[in-house]
Amino acid sequence: MLPFILRRLVSAIPTLFLIVTIAFFLIRVAPGGPFDLEQPLEAKVMENLRRIYQLDRSLPEQYLLYVGALLRGDFGPSFYFRDFTIAELFASGLPVSMTLGGLALLVAVLIGGTLGTVAAFRQNSAVDYAVVGLGTFGLTIPNFVVAPVLQIVFGLMLAWLPVGGWNGGAVRSLVLPVIVLALPQIAVVARMIRASMIEALRSNHIRTLRSLGLPTHVVVRHALRGAVLPVVSYLGPAAAALLTGSVVVESIFGLPGVGRYFVEGALNRDYTLVMGTVVLVAVFVLVFNLLVDVLYAVIDPRVRYE
Repeated sequence: MLPFILRRLVSAIPTLFLIVTIAFFLIRVAPGGPFDLEQPLEAKVMENLRRIYQLDRSLPEQYLLYVGALLRGDFGPSFYFRDFTIAELFASGLPVSMTLGGLALLVAVLIGGTLGTVAAFRQNSAVDYAVVGLGTFGLTIPNFVVAPVLQIVFGLMLAWLPVGGWNGGAVRSLVLPVIVLALPQIAVVARMIRASMIEALRSNHIRTLRSLGLPTHVVVRHALRGAVLPVVSYLGPAAAALLTGSVVVESIFGLPGVGRYFVEGALNRDYTLVMGTVVLVAVFVLVFNLLVDVLYAVIDPRVRYE
């Protein structure tokens, strides 16, 4: 297993390098610049800013300087948030996004897995139809519709929960954004578990276990080992997306996460902020895809990485 992990980590380096290269030149060739304002700056001021941020150099030079800094772990200063570096922005925003994403992922796995398992055991029953219907509903209603509705109902009408803000990570402030983030994932996990469990319950070894009269929880445990594999594959990129922040949820609830930085960086031509966000998401995707492969071998003894 260790040689496989090392090979995957080594193979991830050129992938990450290619992502950084493509993103760097795409953001630089886009129209406009970080200091293009409605009221243009004086020529001397613009010249000084370009020199300070090394934008007066040729594009290949800027690229080599950025890659060199990135290899040292330096994401550079922000062009828009000029009192902060990209590392400082991520240090303050990433814990918020990871807390929300981690809780949403946990809720999705627990609730979605339970609903999918129950629906599979009661296929073509009212419970099964209800789970499928709720899954379809959760997938079709977007976050920017669900979030305001929950804010109006639970925040304004019932006054049970705050409608926004982080408040130091207070539990009451986490409830609504976590629910909004988790709902689509609950729907996906429930539908995937249901489909996989139905197939697993029809396999010969599970039918043998049921014919022997073993308790339901024993049958479920054996069936889940095979049924959970497709869900694990899905949760890899899903976890990377959730843990690096949601633009919609963080904007609606006024949360200081990193999800909003990508849009703000793109709109304000903050090159280093966009690049930092791209690198962050790429690293999370590569790491979680590796974790998925490792979990495959842990869950299914037939999987071996020789």
